[in-house]
Amino acid sequence: TITGETVELLEPYLDMEDYNLEMAKKVCGNVAGLCSWTQAMAYFYGINKEVLPLKANLALQEGRLAAAETELNNAQIQLDEKQMELDQVQAMYDSAMKEKQALLDDAEACRRKMNNATALIEGLGGEKLRWTASSKNFQNQIVNLVGNVLLATGFLSYSGPFNQEYRNLLLQLWKKEMDNSKIPYSNDLNLTGMLIDNATMGEWNLQGLPNDDLSIQNGIIVTKASRYPLLIDPQGQGKIWIKNMEKNNGLQVKSSFNTFYVCHF
Repeated sequence: TITGETVELLEPYLDMEDYNLEMAKKVCGNVAGLCSWTQAMAYFYGINKEVLPLKANLALQEGRLAAAETELNNAQIQLDEKQMELDQVQAMYDSAMKEKQALLDDAEACRRKMNNATALIEGLGGEKLRWTASSKNFQNQIVNLVGNVLLATGFLSYSGPFNQEYRNLLLQLWKKEMDNSKIPYSNDLNLTGMLIDNATMGEWNLQGLPNDDLSIQNGIIVTKASRYPLLIDPQGQGKIWIKNMEKNNGLQVKSSFNTFYVCHF
């Protein structure tokens, strides 16, 4: 209830030198406190006069703060909602990118398989021609098998005692008889290639057998014919070859009157 007018009325008294608690006690100790109280109320009015605008401003600012906090809370709620939506969209994006990468990987793997398949098909294109030719050749071999075997057995049975020239002559005579009897055979028949493979031929050469056609044919007759062979071997090449070839089979060799016999035990 203190007003500015009241304080103005009190100022003359408050400015007096003897208007204080000590002097009031000397005059009347029972009411000396009123002197101090009036001074305190006047001082409080001055302070409160400055504080009231601050308090009003404080209330205003607190109201603004509350409103701002409300807006902040609302904004935070919206932010949380948007963040949740963003997380969902990000998860969808990550899933889509993962699926895209998987598709790219599958496409690359499919592309590699297609390239490999294309290369294989192109490679097999050439093989098709070879297989077709081989199949045709096999059919011809089947048709000519009887005649080829007949020539091979005739070679093994009858060509041994003769030289290369007479062996070729025998072969031509046999082919002529087979033509007359309409027995099919291969015109390009190679008896050596039919009766022995290249690996065995190379092994024979390492064991000392000469690599000319006559020596190879003699080696075939020795190893493939059912009868034991008698070798006329003035140079000893056959002897060396047989000894090396049968070294691990317990071969025993005996010589008498310059005649060489081969016996298996």
